[in-house]
Amino acid sequence: MKTDREFPRVIISDKGSRWVRDGHPWIYEGEIISVDEGIPNGSVVDAISLKGKYLGSGFYSEKSRIRVRLLSGNANEKFDEAFWRRRISYAWDYRKTVMKDDLSCCRVIFGEADGFPGLTVDRYSDILVAQTLSIGMERIKNILFPLIVDVLSGDGQIIRRVYERNDVKLRVLEGLEEYKGWFGDPENRDTVTEIVENGICYSVDVENGQKTGFFLDQKYNRLAVSRISEGKRVLDCFTHTGSFALNAAKGGAEHVTAVDISADALKMAERNAARNDLAGRMNFVCADVFDYLRSLLTEGSKKYDLIILDPPAFTKSRKTAGNAERGYREINSCAMKILPRGGYLATASCSHFMPHESFERMLHTAAYDAAVELKQIEARQQAPDHPILWNVPETDYLKFYIFQVV
Repeated sequence: MKTDREFPRVIISDKGSRWVRDGHPWIYEGEIISVDEGIPNGSVVDAISLKGKYLGSGFYSEKSRIRVRLLSGNANEKFDEAFWRRRISYAWDYRKTVMKDDLSCCRVIFGEADGFPGLTVDRYSDILVAQTLSIGMERIKNILFPLIVDVLSGDGQIIRRVYERNDVKLRVLEGLEEYKGWFGDPENRDTVTEIVENGICYSVDVENGQKTGFFLDQKYNRLAVSRISEGKRVLDCFTHTGSFALNAAKGGAEHVTAVDISADALKMAERNAARNDLAGRMNFVCADVFDYLRSLLTEGSKKYDLIILDPPAFTKSRKTAGNAERGYREINSCAMKILPRGGYLATASCSHFMPHESFERMLHTAAYDAAVELKQIEARQQAPDHPILWNVPETDYLKFYIFQVV
């Protein structure tokens, strides 16, 4: 390792060093042996093994359990503006490769998967929505955000505004305040914009919508549902603003019932249906999905040919994973019982703490409860603008399956 390093040093345990060598970019507080005095919170530090070997450089957080978020293992990096411009260009070039021309609504930066630990940036037409969850990224956002706009604008993309959705409790763990609002002072401060995804127009409220305004990760899974919807009576559960329901209707469904507990979300879904001339084949029900499915089961209803289950994350920690699995099992078992033989089920989980093997085990159990068999049509994950790093399991979170129930 170079001896004339400009960055402070953090000494890491043998266990932490192995963790880093295996490729994970997080170093937890329990693996920190010692730190140089006076390290500014959120600054870049060098991670050093007990034997004095350079492991990498990353952002130091004095309050988070994740004490160091590694940026690079290259001892020659300066982490200056040129470094960040290269990283942004790599991320954008990747999107252009995997998304082709489907770039007007996509994830531009996906945290660790793109080398920006704790940063998410989504694009909705001419608006970028940023979510900053690490103190290191917070410190340099005044450099990063204009650079992202500049890189995209230089490629012919029209980006006029950046909105910050930092109303996330994870920021508290970094010692950061929660807030939302415009970055800078754009001329147009309207937080509702319009996007087109899979040929469907949506109004997206970047201030009040879920996450950064819309769930971009299911883009191609919605298209997969559209392909099997022709002529079917469809029930879309947890519809939110109607994205799966609208794709089913556009795919030629005979009729689509969209259910959600949020009246405000359903109003947006109804507006989206009207905007796309699909309202005549859709109806919207404000109800708790669990109660709605139970009522259909009690009625002995077999009026749906395709049921879509896209719930919010039932668990955001390992401690509640067991309760979450029971919730997933109930809605999936109910759906399998409600469907006629030969019906279709699309089911998802967006929780990292419900890994693939647990979700699949749950589906086996739900099918046993319902006394049915599952014929798999597709097994899918998040869209490729949300890339999965195999050495960072936290980036692999979305499970999506389509079955025929036989």
